[in-house]
Amino acid sequence: MNALTPDDVRRLTAPTDFLDYDSEPVQSFVDEAVTDRGADKRRLAVELYHAVRDDVFYEVYGADLSEQGLRASHTAATRKGFCLHKSALYAAACRAVGIPARVHYGDVRNHLASDRLRAHIGGDVFFHGLNSVHLDGRWVKATPVFNKILCRLYGMKPLEFDGTADSLHHPFDDQGRQSMEFLTDHGGFDDVPYEFVMANMRRKHPGFLNTDGTGTVRGGSLAAEASA
Repeated sequence: MNALTPDDVRRLTAPTDFLDYDSEPVQSFVDEAVTDRGADKRRLAVELYHAVRDDVFYEVYGADLSEQGLRASHTAATRKGFCLHKSALYAAACRAVGIPARVHYGDVRNHLASDRLRAHIGGDVFFHGLNSVHLDGRWVKATPVFNKILCRLYGMKPLEFDGTADSLHHPFDDQGRQSMEFLTDHGGFDDVPYEFVMANMRRKHPGFLNTDGTGTVRGGSLAAEASA
């Protein structure tokens, strides 16, 4: 579906339980990220993309996966998280400036994960969060996840987004080695489908969750493991 009705636009730009852009932390994040809320929507989408990608620290360890922890407001306030957190914040921030946005999920194979992370994940296939945004009359995918510093440590160029083409994953690293593959597309959602997300995490990555299942294991650093 590319063309949106007025009802679609209203629904896809409204705040939700998880995409709570009517909160102070998300509003402040947007104010810092964009120079003019009245600017061209594509420009706004790109500015917000870079803000979520680079100004929210990417860390998979010790992440809060409670309902509160996956709300955009929580990520905007803490400025840290991984793909599940960043995708909710990006969708909320886009909606805050009138861009229809959804959260999107898939399974990806990551060839550059550390040995420790593979052990926790149970292999190299990850349940992954990203976004779809409606710009210039069509849906495009965006993945504002891996920040510049982390990409440099793992020998990858930061994943870019120009608002016109899908920005999905890093297919190769700087040496031409295979980096990531998109294996399964679980589709897009108007709000974070919390039970669906957590069911996938529990089923696919039980060793990655903490003892009460409300977060990920602690005691690691993805950045440190890149240089180990």
